[in-house]
Amino acid sequence: MWERYEIEAFLTLAEELHFGRTAERLGVTTGRISQVIGKLERRTGARLFERTSRTVRVTAIGQRLADDLRPLVAGIEESVHRAVEAGRGVTGELRVAFLGEWTAPLLLRAVRLFTGRHPGCRVDVREVQLFNSRPSLLDGSVDLLIAAYPFDGDGLACGPTLISERRVLAVAAGHPLAAVESVSVEDLADHPVVQFPAVTSAAFKRDRTPEHTPTGRPVPKGPVGSTFSEMLSLVALGRGVLPVGEHSRQYYPRPDVRYVPIRDAPPIERGLVWLECNTTERVRAFVRAATEAARADGSPG
Repeated sequence: MWERYEIEAFLTLAEELHFGRTAERLGVTTGRISQVIGKLERRTGARLFERTSRTVRVTAIGQRLADDLRPLVAGIEESVHRAVEAGRGVTGELRVAFLGEWTAPLLLRAVRLFTGRHPGCRVDVREVQLFNSRPSLLDGSVDLLIAAYPFDGDGLACGPTLISERRVLAVAAGHPLAAVESVSVEDLADHPVVQFPAVTSAAFKRDRTPEHTPTGRPVPKGPVGSTFSEMLSLVALGRGVLPVGEHSRQYYPRPDVRYVPIRDAPPIERGLVWLECNTTERVRAFVRAATEAARADGSPG
């Protein structure tokens, strides 16, 4: 059985490929690292590193062992981190963000409920846009984001649905569809559809701006917008149409845009998203508060 310090020495050397730098990182002598690696190789019965006077290289056996060990060590560290967080309670700072004006009121109600329960935790609220919502989660500048589902990939976790709204089609005020009572998803095949920025996930794009209608007709692609307001401006210019949630009527009223109900499309669902590896007690407590705030408000719906 390998000890924790032995695993740490092995993985660090596999990364650095230099005994001196490995020793410096771990705060021990070069001789100590050499001793540990030699002991591990004797115990394993195979060379883990090829060493010369100038270079250190990982053997095939050593590389496979390193690849197997890294996710296990990361999992242990995350488990310990969660235990420490739970032991400390809900304190510190939580950074939450909203994407779209209509999600802000629910988020703020959740913040008030959360801070009432956990006064020792400061909540920082900010707004993100379509182009930086995902990067903000991935780089750690935001802990939680309330956004539209599906918000998949990149090790992200999603909470329960907090808001559900019917879909409408945003069209220019002078567009032929602006005067009809409702449209079908099949109508998308007859008009270019404004596209979301590249940073949004493939699953999200399939849900909001599909490449084909339910019967298989291709949907022509319109120009790409980087923010929601920019996408609506493209609609107003007649460059394309855009399926959106019905809350857009209230929060984005424009004289040059009409919102027409889509009679055969499923609702848009929104909720909280966070990095799975950042599932701290603070995050869990905020998700609970947001869920209760949505229920008290009669959401989703």
